[in-house]
Amino acid sequence: MSDSDEGAGRAARPKRADARRNKETLLDAAAAIFVTSGVEAPVRDIATKAGVGTATIYRHFPTRADLIIAVYRHQVEALAEAGPALLATGPTPHAALERWISLFVDFLVTKHGLAAVLRSDDAGFDTLHAYFLDRLLPVCTQLLNAAAASGEIRSGLDAYQLMRGIGNLCIGADSDPRYDARRLVALLVAGLCQPC
Repeated sequence: MSDSDEGAGRAARPKRADARRNKETLLDAAAAIFVTSGVEAPVRDIATKAGVGTATIYRHFPTRADLIIAVYRHQVEALAEAGPALLATGPTPHAALERWISLFVDFLVTKHGLAAVLRSDDAGFDTLHAYFLDRLLPVCTQLLNAAAASGEIRSGLDAYQLMRGIGNLCIGADSDPRYDARRLVALLVAGLCQPC
């Protein structure tokens, strides 16, 4: 390999890192737009928020379904990473659990519409759901166990049941503007606390 070949290789690496950062910025922007406007939001709105052209979005994600699935996976990874980070930096395990649940609710709001997009691909939806459970159940279990070990919440709580309950509470948020899923989830979380 000549010196010019080595230089070319080094020059290409930052572009790949930049491309990864740009893709993450785009996914973050899409997630934010999906929260406020739903998964059918115009691509130009996502492009504006990300500070890119619509062609950049289509280059990374040729279809809306590709973008929605990528946002879903990106948010699952962010949630999976957030749990341990919140435990390490939060004032208490219960505070870390509450913050993580708040992020989980944000995620659930974002994924509304995913089922409709994947309606014709049950296998694809099942794969994403299995990925979701594989990544997030251990994190929720870790948070619950830490909060129980600190004496802040009851012991023996099941992460799957908690996540399922939160998901069920978030379902009504789409169809009724008076329905406050966050308030109901906060009541559920308060109910986890040890009785005085």
